[in-house]
Amino acid sequence: MLLEINKLFFSHTKDKSLFQNLNLRFEANKIIALAGESGCGKSTLLGLIYGLLDWESGDIIFDGTRLLGPKGNLVPGETDMKFVAQNFDLMPYATVAENVGKFISNINLKQKKETVMELLEVVGLQEFANVLPKYLSGGQQQRVAIARALSVLPKLLILDEPFSNLDFPRKIELRERLFRYVKQRGVSLIISTHELQDIMPWLDQIVILQDGRLIQNDSPEQTYRHPYNSYVAKLFGEVNIFTEAEAEDFQLPKRSYYPKEIRIVENGLNAEVIESRFAGNYYWNKIKAKGKELVVYTDERLGGTIEILFI
Repeated sequence: MLLEINKLFFSHTKDKSLFQNLNLRFEANKIIALAGESGCGKSTLLGLIYGLLDWESGDIIFDGTRLLGPKGNLVPGETDMKFVAQNFDLMPYATVAENVGKFISNINLKQKKETVMELLEVVGLQEFANVLPKYLSGGQQQRVAIARALSVLPKLLILDEPFSNLDFPRKIELRERLFRYVKQRGVSLIISTHELQDIMPWLDQIVILQDGRLIQNDSPEQTYRHPYNSYVAKLFGEVNIFTEAEAEDFQLPKRSYYPKEIRIVENGLNAEVIESRFAGNYYWNKIKAKGKELVVYTDERLGGTIEILFI
């Protein structure tokens, strides 16, 4: 087991506790997403794991060693672990290449240069190798920080919202290159995110937090198909939520349905189409059945009266 969190208690203030008896396990060579609404404790937990914050009681064990946190470390952070937060801490008067190579030995300069360029390729910044950080956008600076963290091949890389400053095309490029690189190099990755669906194909595990409580800890498929509650389901995007009474009225076995889980059929439940809008890969439809408004995705524009089936 690479990382264990046992009976962890942490409070921001005496009057406001966040984690109470939190227990988690992370295996090596896995890509793990930490998800939940803003304020759920994602960034705080990452800071605790990396040793930036003190906890009240409990143990954090990394690679068999019990961590001590700030009270036991003169220098913040942990060996064999790298953390890229929202503050990138780049050297302002060093080029992008020099920033990425900061932790790489100078014994073999040719090898160092090759490694730096390989890492810049992973984050899509080869053409910026000789540029100073101040001329980069926030998203580009973030990618430099990720490349620098990867340069020492840590056993664990921790990323706090790594795609938040990127436009969509760059996000697509970075996520695939980054995830393939860490898998190939045996680097474990914990990533906090608001965008579960964008990275789900590469994930091994999803940990859901709500107000400091562990809500669900499963594989991506299990979490998506069987969300513990509506809070979890909503983290994957648009979803139709039913009250217990509504689920009983519709004779449904569960209380949340994604738009693609409602199909248009010939012999089903009668529904009225309120609006149908083009959304790129699908049509976004608002329909009404038994007095309840629902969102449905279809390949064709809808209109009039239809019949639906929940799958």
